[in-house]
Amino acid sequence: MLIHVGDERNGKIDRYLAAALSTIAGALNAVGFLMARSFTANMTGNVSAFADEVAQGSWRSSLSFLILLALFIGGAALAAAFVTFGEQRGIRSIYAAAIAAEGVAVLALGLLLSASVGISNMALVGILSLVMGLQNAVTSLISRSRVRTTHVSGMATDIGIGLAAVIMPGRSRDAALPKLGLHVLTLSAFALGGVAGALLYGFIDTWFFTLAGCCLLAIALPGVLRGCQFPRSR
Repeated sequence: MLIHVGDERNGKIDRYLAAALSTIAGALNAVGFLMARSFTANMTGNVSAFADEVAQGSWRSSLSFLILLALFIGGAALAAAFVTFGEQRGIRSIYAAAIAAEGVAVLALGLLLSASVGISNMALVGILSLVMGLQNAVTSLISRSRVRTTHVSGMATDIGIGLAAVIMPGRSRDAALPKLGLHVLTLSAFALGGVAGALLYGFIDTWFFTLAGCCLLAIALPGVLRGCQFPRSR
């Protein structure tokens, strides 16, 4: 799931990747909103909120939304640089290692919160925005943009385009069906993850982040180990 890149991948691997990581992304996004009233995967909403605050003259409030956008972009840039570094050196496990790093960050956040260490709401959503940007970049790069785990607006648009291709007569129908299925799965997993995250947070409170970090590590570590055993030739 986190070893094969681009054309090496098939639809089944992409679906596993989309289902697993979109579910976790949706859960983190929902819990971040419940705790801090701010979305960490919804950059469209954050840009709109920034513009609204600026229009009202609330410069100080607008800055927080701009920071979240910058952290999301920074996470994506960090992931891209990390992946490029690994690809240039033939490190087959580089994508899995990036998701493992995300898992460590979320796990550490969960342990700090569960230990009652004081973390401001801004710091919480800032960390989550950073890891969401990282995750979205990793899935985009490994799948050559077929899978984007936090890009809900884009997925909804792609679903609309795919439905039109399926409904309208022509040869594009067969090619559109697998893409449509992938986008529907990704969007559904994100939504179900949000529901599951909210419910889990109600039961286990901030230990949710510890659980989410462990899930990310469970997804990533097999790829890390497999990549170490079978390095990619340069």
